[in-house]
Amino acid sequence: MPKDKSRPPLDRPWESGWAPDTTRAPGTRRLWLAGALALATITACVTAVTVLENESGEPAPQAAEPTTLGSSAPGGLISFATPSKGTGATPGADGGRPSPTPTPSTSASTGASPSPEPPKKAPKPSPSRTTSKPSKPPASHGISIRSVNYPDRYWRVRDGYVRLDRIGSGPEQREDATFERVSGLADSSCYSFTTADGRYLRHRSFVLVKDPDDGSALFREDATFCPRPSPSSGAVMLESVNYPGRFLRHRDFQIRLEGYEHSPGYVADSAFRLVAGLD
Repeated sequence: MPKDKSRPPLDRPWESGWAPDTTRAPGTRRLWLAGALALATITACVTAVTVLENESGEPAPQAAEPTTLGSSAPGGLISFATPSKGTGATPGADGGRPSPTPTPSTSASTGASPSPEPPKKAPKPSPSRTTSKPSKPPASHGISIRSVNYPDRYWRVRDGYVRLDRIGSGPEQREDATFERVSGLADSSCYSFTTADGRYLRHRSFVLVKDPDDGSALFREDATFCPRPSPSSGAVMLESVNYPGRFLRHRDFQIRLEGYEHSPGYVADSAFRLVAGLD
């Protein structure tokens, strides 16, 4: 027999003509064993799924959570659980459902009190037949306008003009010094004043006169005056609507429309009190 040549160092196999055997890759047997084990595992899984389908009579769901089989399946194998019959929910889903609201019959059997009903509205009491109607306020006798710094003098229409006069006991003088205060013709928040014959007090050329209503916008503005607070207690100042800043005042006992002045005389002459009618 030929003598075995001593193997050369592995890092220099070509020096003696010896080369390693490359006909078989290292680890081939292990790869075959791993492939056979994987194939067996897949076959067992398919067999287990088929058995479960046959037992339940329903096809396996497309998506299922993997679970570990118990003692009935080979140990260590993984299978997929199927939903129970008659339900489309996943296992364990019923545990999170809220309990249904009890009906009156259910609450009576379980002892739970039903939800209270909303309170009913109390019926409105029928009005008494003996209730009397509210009494009407007494008829107004008009107003009179008195000066603050001349408390014995009042507005009075004389010869078509409005003057500040002393009023005697005669009925004509008292009627001429009595007016009706109505809503302003140009502004309902202000005042207009009418006389006993249905005419209005208006300013013309800045003098207060008595004129019939001609229906014009100018007349409505000339006959409208807005009350403003006065320094005198219980008194007002009457400002023109179409001439803001001008107030009715008396000068030489004639009622006129003049611009405001920061003087004690102007403030006193433009302050008037609306009192009960003299007629």
